[in-house]
Order: sequence, then C-alpha cells, then structure tokens
Amino acid sequence: MKKPMRKTFLVFGKPFIGKEEIVEVVKTLKSGWWGTGPKTERFEHEFAAYTGADHALGVNSATAGLHLALKALGVGPGDEVITTPLTFVSTANVILHCGATPVFADVERDTWNIDPKEIEKKITKKTKGILPVHLHGSPCDMDAITAIAKRHKLFVVEDAAHASEAIYKGKKIGSIGDITAFSFYATKNIATGEGGMVTTNNKNLAEFMRIMSLHGLSRDAYKRYSVKYYRHYESVIPGFKYNLTDIAASIGIHQLARVEANWKVRKKHWESYVQAFTHMPQLILPAPDARDTKHARHLFAVLLRLEAMKITRDEFVDHLIKMNIGSGVHFNPVPSHSYYRKTYGYRKGMFPNAEFVGERTVSLPIGANLKNRDIEDVVRAVRWIIDSYRKR
Repeated sequence: MKKPMRKTFLVFGKPFIGKEEIVEVVKTLKSGWWGTGPKTERFEHEFAAYTGADHALGVNSATAGLHLALKALGVGPGDEVITTPLTFVSTANVILHCGATPVFADVERDTWNIDPKEIEKKITKKTKGILPVHLHGSPCDMDAITAIAKRHKLFVVEDAAHASEAIYKGKKIGSIGDITAFSFYATKNIATGEGGMVTTNNKNLAEFMRIMSLHGLSRDAYKRYSVKYYRHYESVIPGFKYNLTDIAASIGIHQLARVEANWKVRKKHWESYVQAFTHMPQLILPAPDARDTKHARHLFAVLLRLEAMKITRDEFVDHLIKMNIGSGVHFNPVPSHSYYRKTYGYRKGMFPNAEFVGERTVSLPIGANLKNRDIEDVVRAVRWIIDSYRKR
C-alpha cells in the first residue's frame, strides 16, 4: 500500500465559524461595549435555556469556572476533592488553587470516565466533593455519582469542557450537579477563542460566583455604567478577573445557535470512523453510547493495542504528522506529570486503567468544518500506519 499524503495539513480542532459571528463581532466593536455587557447577558440567558439550568454565568475559561465553583462551595485548606486522573491538568490544578488536595479515583477501562466504585474507596473525613469529567463528551455515570454524594453529604461539580451537547438519561449536562463548567476554547464544539460558562440551579451559588468573577464587586461593569444615574459599588469580597467579554459572547451566541447542526455533522464523521475501524484488531474504539444518553462527540479517540504494534503511541502520532494529519492526545494522566509525581509521590501502577488509556490514546480530527474527503484522508493514513507497523 502506497503511503498516503495530503497536500495541505489537516489542522486538529480548527474552529468552525460563519459570517454571523463576524457580523456580530463588528457590531460589538462599533457599539463600544467590549467588556462584559448586553451580549454576554444574552449569551448567558440562551445558554441557560439550552442546558436547562436556572442560572448561567459567562467566564473567561472553564478553568476559571471550576475555580469559582469550588470557591463558592467553600473548598479550602485541609479539604479533599475527588476527581479523575484522566483529564487535563486544569481540573486538578483548580483544587490546588483553593488550598485543597486533589484525590484521584481511577477510571473505568471501557468508558474511560471516573469509576464510581473507585470514588467510594477514596472518601475520607476530609472529602468535600466530587469533580467528575465527561471525557471526550461522554457523560459519566451521574446516577451513581450523585447517589454517593448524597450519601456522604458531598457536592458535585461537573467538568463539562467537552460536553456542551451531552445528555444523561434525559437531563442535559449542566442541570444535574451542583455546578457545571463548560469550555469555549478555540477547539471546543462551542468556540469563542477563550471563554466558558458555569451553570447551576442554586441562586445563592450563582450570585456568589457572579460577584467573585469580577473582583468581588457588588455591581458588574455593565450595570455600573449603563444606569441613568451614578451608583457606588463596593468590594464585598476579594474576587477574581474571570468575566467573559462581549466580543467573545458575540461569537458564542451564533456558535450556540448552530451547535446541534454541527453535532449532526460530527456524528456522521464519528460513524464513518467506527465503520472504517471496527474490524481493525489493532485499535480499541470508544465504548457504545450508554442507554438514554447523548455523547457530545467532541473528541473521537482510539486506543492502540500496543502489544499488536511495532511502534509507540507517540510514534503513531508522529507518522500522522508526516502525512499532514493533525491529531491529539487526551490525555496523559495528571499523576504522570512532574509536579504531581514530585509533590505526591505518584508512581506507575497506581491508576492502572487511566495509565492504560493514557499510553494508548490518539484523538483524530472530527470537526464540523471537515469534509468527507478529510475523514477519508485520516482513515487512509491510519490504515497505512497500522498495516506498516502491525506485528505479523
């Protein structure tokens, strides 16, 4: 089989935008409202309606949203928060930023999401809450997780950076846990460059996070400067600078409007990959969707059966690059990173399922801006690598 080669590089996670976003941003630039203002307020209302949550707050990243969530729920020094080792480091970092300790519970080997049975094993008197991650857009077992939380009087904060469209047993992700954080980073299904949203059904938590998101001021900038007469504001608590801008929200409004149409395109690409790779024993495909759930189809990841290959995962990724195919690794487990190894003494073998996935995972392009021929190029490239480097 001749080595396939694209003429141009297929960018992994390239954002998909339309004319509507460009027009809206220009309107915002001309309006003078560049910071947090009416466009952000509109985006928040529309996102709350989409997720079925009572309240939504625009923030400048999902990381900021997670930090606000933990602060709102009183996480501090001496506390422990249980989360998954198979996630981006920000999920664990925000726990540290609160002065608390992240405690990792291993993932399920088939779903790659946090294992509720492992969560139970990690609960101590110091445990304050659970922070599950809907990895790649696949909803965690929220019934089991919320039952554990209720039994032990713990909060649940969901990291839904990958899961804007996800549904768990008829409930939209964003309306289940105490607080949920979403990402609108450039590679996400809803992309604003940088940005995010936190949702909650608790009015008091929503108000606290809103105040904390903008320096701890009693009134945000939009309300301070849009009133008909001057009003003083107060710093009621030392807050952060986590607010979303109207420029970003101008993009997000239209990204949200077409999110379901884009999801259908990614679902089609997903099914093409599954059909192409089902009978390749060198690959482990994503688990089938659980009953009554909707996968957000954010990332299509395969696991390499390394025992059947002559190359490592990293070498596999390098071969894709040489054929002008972009890809990603989501993720190397957090405990494998140097800070966590040195600080907490994590070593290989402590989280066997997360390590198994982390050593083998490769995310393939699946954006709504991709064409069928792009997916075909990826399939040809993967098949060539497998055929060239499989053990006979």
